[in-house]
Amino acid sequence: MLGAQPVASIRCMQESSFSHKFSAGGLLVALGIIYGDIGTSPLYVLKAVVGDQPITEEIVLGALSCIVWTLTLLTTVKYVMLTLRADNRGEGGIFALYALVRKNARWLLVPAIIGGSALLADGIITPPISVSSAIEGLRKIYPNIETVPIVLVILTGLFSIQHFGTKIVGNSFGPIMLGWFLMLAVLGIVWIIPNPGVLRAINPMYAFNMLFMLNNGFWILGAVFLCTTGAEALYSDLGHCGRKNIQVSWVFVKLALILNYMGQGAWLLSRGGAPLTSENPFFELMPSWFLIPGIVIATFATIIASQALISGSFTLAVEAMRLSVLPKAKIVYPTVLKGQTYVPAVNFLLFVGCVVVVLHFRDSSHMEAAYGLAITLTMLMTTLLFSNYLSRRRIPKALVALYLGVYLSIELAFLGANLLKIHHGGWFTLLVGSGLATIMYLWNAGSRLKVAYTDYESLPQHLPALEALGRDQSVPKYSTHLVYMTGAPFPKLIESKIVYSLFHLHPKRADVYWFIHVNVLDVPYTTEYEVTTLIPKKVFRVDFNLGFRVEPRINFFFKKVIEEMAERGEVDLVSRYESLRSSKIAGDLRFVVLHKELSYESDLPWLDRLTIEGHFLLKKVSLSEEASFGLDTSSVTKELVPLVLSPARDVELRRIDHEQQLVPRR
Repeated sequence: MLGAQPVASIRCMQESSFSHKFSAGGLLVALGIIYGDIGTSPLYVLKAVVGDQPITEEIVLGALSCIVWTLTLLTTVKYVMLTLRADNRGEGGIFALYALVRKNARWLLVPAIIGGSALLADGIITPPISVSSAIEGLRKIYPNIETVPIVLVILTGLFSIQHFGTKIVGNSFGPIMLGWFLMLAVLGIVWIIPNPGVLRAINPMYAFNMLFMLNNGFWILGAVFLCTTGAEALYSDLGHCGRKNIQVSWVFVKLALILNYMGQGAWLLSRGGAPLTSENPFFELMPSWFLIPGIVIATFATIIASQALISGSFTLAVEAMRLSVLPKAKIVYPTVLKGQTYVPAVNFLLFVGCVVVVLHFRDSSHMEAAYGLAITLTMLMTTLLFSNYLSRRRIPKALVALYLGVYLSIELAFLGANLLKIHHGGWFTLLVGSGLATIMYLWNAGSRLKVAYTDYESLPQHLPALEALGRDQSVPKYSTHLVYMTGAPFPKLIESKIVYSLFHLHPKRADVYWFIHVNVLDVPYTTEYEVTTLIPKKVFRVDFNLGFRVEPRINFFFKKVIEEMAERGEVDLVSRYESLRSSKIAGDLRFVVLHKELSYESDLPWLDRLTIEGHFLLKKVSLSEEASFGLDTSSVTKELVPLVLSPARDVELRRIDHEQQLVPRR
């Protein structure tokens, strides 16, 4: 009775091309979307490196050398040249990378969760420190100005425009960022020309001498690392801009950054060793007449720095939800372009987190301590996942080992230096990251436990009863077409809870029964379906194979499927009610969504019970199943069924017969 129909395709609602063409417009959008974070690092890096210690040539040239080679080894080589090649049909980010390698080993979920949660946590600290650093430049003109209200107003405006999508944001921000990087380069060149000796810092020996010859040289790495914190955003936003646009635009961006850092180094050396007080080397490069325009441009650039992390956070959250790593939330597609998403819940949580950071730390110099630690963990996890990707591509083991040795050494050194920041403020991002990692673990582990413990039954053995139910006139007709969402991995299986709903909870007579299964693929934009005929014209199973970036509009997709099946003569869509059939009115459609509630009969080990209860707690605040599948609520019936996981089977009960007499004690 079981027979499979050939696979058919639904016309994809996304762009058919998985790559963005290289163009001047693409370069401009890349500047506007992804370089804000790393592009505004000159505002605070050298200020954080020098601190309040006496300024020496060894520290300045050593720090500049560390910055140049950090940007080269981590950003250019690791991300721009290597990691961007690990694109999942045009999509990037740590979860897109995890989707490419997760079949290799289950343990790879651990680095994916750690890296993803750390990157989301870092998205909370980036907007406040970036915007605050720019606004604090006003203190050079107005020493007593209160910057916190200004920062809060700017952040409020930024998060308010996210629902317009990154296409509009990118188009408007691109020209501004072009002006920003040109300004960085010009300011640096103006100070390098009279002090060309600062260019000696390109020699890596200055970095080596600072790290290993100075007493506190190694710990300066914690501040140096801030120059590359936006590197992960390059990979996360791959789907927005395309690899070629990122690689070409990075050449210009890196040159502008290095020129500005060198210019700041030249200014520091011109001070004759005097320590910084309230000065910021970045704003000291500007002539007095340019200070106001420079601060305005810097403010806009830091808004874009925030945008880079926000749009990356949306991408990250969507991929995590599709891969069952985060609870489901509403996803909005503000434009028709591929990769454009807006997640209201993530936007709100990021905004609240940013407000807390601004009100708690108040000054960018205090935020620096909380910045960078979480992103170091993300980079480490990306290194582990990418090494597995290289192995999967059959790259020689010696080259994979070389990659691991080089980047684990560099990133572990940065992590060690950043650990000093924990008690100064790093605890904040670790706390947020740990909370997010816990949520991800509970959701994913709970989902896997439900699959592992859920009871399945043979669907073929229930087909005769289902066919008889459809003919039983004593049972009121429930619907012409009755549809169940099933998680059963194979067409010959069905969950016990669906059998319970069909025959026991309320017998449901229908003319046609449908079972729909959604399979999330490791590729981003595939949209296919397969039909299995269980009873011709009576019972069917439809398997949708959707990419992890495809919006699961099951209501829309299913109607298209049955229309195509009707054209093939596989199903009759006309109503079976005599009064309606004569007029050829289409039959009604009813989805039944089963809401599971953990039964008291479940007998689980304490850790599994704790995990599954945490999962169900998260489920109460997540998007409902009918909404997550894109079902029309007017055609959905919700039913509550008990979910019995690993029921207790060895309970011994002793019967007491009525004839037995209880003998009282004497």
